[in-house]
Amino acid sequence: QVQLVESGGGMVQAGGSLRLSCAASGRTFEVSTMAWFRQAPGKERSFVATINISGTTIYYADSVKGRFTISRDNAKNTGYLQMNSLKPEDTAEYYCALRPLTTSRASSDYQYWGQGTQVTVSS
Repeated sequence: QVQLVESGGGMVQAGGSLRLSCAASGRTFEVSTMAWFRQAPGKERSFVATINISGTTIYYADSVKGRFTISRDNAKNTGYLQMNSLKPEDTAEYYCALRPLTTSRASSDYQYWGQGTQVTVSS
C-alpha cells in the first residue's frame, strides 16, 4: 500500500514563498510520475504541476508557470513544490499524487493521493 504524506503548507502573505514536500512510502515513487493538484473551497480539484520519473518532463498550469517549481528526489522518495510570489488566489488544499509511467494533467489518471496540506495566502 502506497502512502503519500504532504507537508510544508501554512499561512503566508502575498509575495511570499512556501515549499511543499510529498513523502512516499514503498518503492512505487521511483517508478511513478508525480503531480501536484489543488482544490480551493467550492471549486473542483485542479492541476498544478507534474514531473516524470526521471525529472526530464515537467508541465505546469498556466496560472503557476514561472512562480512554482516541481522537483523530486527519487533516492529520498520525496517530491517537492517550491512556490514563490504567492498570490491570494493560490489559497487551496494542495495534494500530491502518483501514477505509473507518463505524465498527465488529469486527476482521474492518478492512483495514489496524499491527504493534502493547506496553503493560505493573505493579501
